[in-house]
Amino acid sequence: MTTTGRSTPILVLDGEITPVRVLARDVWRSRDLLAVLARKEFFVRYRRASFGLVWAIGIPLVQALVLAVVLRHFVKFQTPASYPVFVFSGVSAWNFFSTGISTATSSIVDNRDISTKIYFPRSVFPSMTVLSGLYGLALTAVLLVILNAAYGTPPGIDTLILIPAIALNLVLTLTAGLVLAALQVYFRDVKFLVQAGLIAWFYLTPVFYPLHSVTGVVELFRLATVGADPGWTVAVWWSLAWSAALFVVATVLYRRFDRSFADLL
Repeated sequence: MTTTGRSTPILVLDGEITPVRVLARDVWRSRDLLAVLARKEFFVRYRRASFGLVWAIGIPLVQALVLAVVLRHFVKFQTPASYPVFVFSGVSAWNFFSTGISTATSSIVDNRDISTKIYFPRSVFPSMTVLSGLYGLALTAVLLVILNAAYGTPPGIDTLILIPAIALNLVLTLTAGLVLAALQVYFRDVKFLVQAGLIAWFYLTPVFYPLHSVTGVVELFRLATVGADPGWTVAVWWSLAWSAALFVVATVLYRRFDRSFADLL
């Protein structure tokens, strides 16, 4: 709190800058809390549903089947394997990314009641929402392998590529979610821009059509199952570059504003 003139108080929402080592230390100390919250977030989401965790894999499966059936009658794509599996591999990667981005963006604002009472790294909230999706992504990956085998391609050494594929998807989604969650605190229109952007992004991402050099995460999912498009390595490097850039931006934002977020909620 500062004063100007005689005694007119002015509230300055300008928190102290948190050193990177302190920020990293606080996040590390919150790892157990983060794990508990992420697990709780996932299971609470399906707790009252009659079919429970089936919805975690049912929704992307239905989405992939609808796309495969509808598009097969209108367009013909040259894919390296069965088209339904090809689509499902893209949908699996995309759904984790889009859901994680959507929920992470408003996570700090939505948890204002907790944020304004006690202090812990605000990055816990977007991290929690993104990590909670890993349970569903893991189940979906298992179903993808089973579906791929049902169409004539049994699991092999390439199937292990699903591990780095999931890891890259997690890092890209988490870094983007951290940046958007911080921006949402200051600009409440961000979540609406994200919702609109994801609609367009879905059609620009090779979820249901082959296209190289766009999304490395999708290409890794396909490399592990049906085979990637030509030039998939370029797409993977682009995804890694975006992840690194977003990580730097997120670090700068939380280092500068982490302790002042509560004043704006």
